[in-house]
Amino acid sequence: MKKLLLLVVILSFSCKNEIKKKTIDKDLVAVKKVSFPKELGKVFTKHGGIDTWRKAQILSFNKGEEVHTIDLHSRKTVINHPEYSLGFDGKEVWLQEENKGYYKGNPTFYYNLYFYFYAMPFVLADDGIIYEKVDGITFEGVTYPGYKISYKANIGTSPDDNYIVYYNPKTYQMEWLAYTVTFNSKAPSNRYKIIKYNKWENVNGILLPKEITWFKKDKNGNPTEPAKPATVFTLPLISQGKLADSFFAKPLK
Repeated sequence: MKKLLLLVVILSFSCKNEIKKKTIDKDLVAVKKVSFPKELGKVFTKHGGIDTWRKAQILSFNKGEEVHTIDLHSRKTVINHPEYSLGFDGKEVWLQEENKGYYKGNPTFYYNLYFYFYAMPFVLADDGIIYEKVDGITFEGVTYPGYKISYKANIGTSPDDNYIVYYNPKTYQMEWLAYTVTFNSKAPSNRYKIIKYNKWENVNGILLPKEITWFKKDKNGNPTEPAKPATVFTLPLISQGKLADSFFAKPLK
C-alpha cells in the first residue's frame, strides 16, 4: 500500500510538471559532466549510464518489510516499516516508533546504509571522490579488476570509508563490492567486507540489484563462500517525478 501511494504521489507530481515541460527538459539535459577512469566509465555505461542516473529524481525499493525512498539529488530519505519510520529531512536524522524501544539500531548510521549498497555503482560517481586502480580479486577461476574509491576530507558522515568496485572483465558489469566501515571508529581502516551482487534487473533503463550476498574471504582477500543468506530487494521504483519536502519530514503524531 505504501508503495502504491508513493507511485500515485510521484505520478501526480509528474503530471503537474508536464505543464512546465520545456523547463523540465532543459533541466534534465543539464547533467554535470565528470571525468572517470575509462574502465569505470564503461561500468557506469553498462548499468544504464551516468546521464540516465542523474536525470532520475526518486529511488524506492523494499528490503523485507522496510520501504526505502530516497531523493537522489538532496539525498533526503524515508524508511517506513510497520513498527517504525526513520529518515533524513535534509538537516537532521529522525526516528518515530509505534512502540518506543522497538527499533534497536542507530538511525544516523542506518538511514542511508542500504541505499549505498542498492545504488551501486552510481553512488561511486558522487562529488569529492578519488579513484585508484587496484589489484583484482579471483573467484571460481575468474579475476575481477577493481577500482578503489576514497573521499576527500569532510565529505559525508564517514569520509574515511573506502569502497572497491570489482567488475566483469568482459561485460563490465559490476560483480563485487568491498568496503570499510568507519562510522563508529572515525578512523581509517584496512578491514574490508565484501559483497557479491548476484542478480540485477533493468528498471527504466537502470540496472538495480535484486539480490546481494556477503561473502567470507581467504587470507589473500579473495571471496570463498557466503557468510550469510542473501539480502533480497523487491518492488524497485525509479522516477523523474519529484516529491515534496514534507514527504521526508518526521510525521506529526
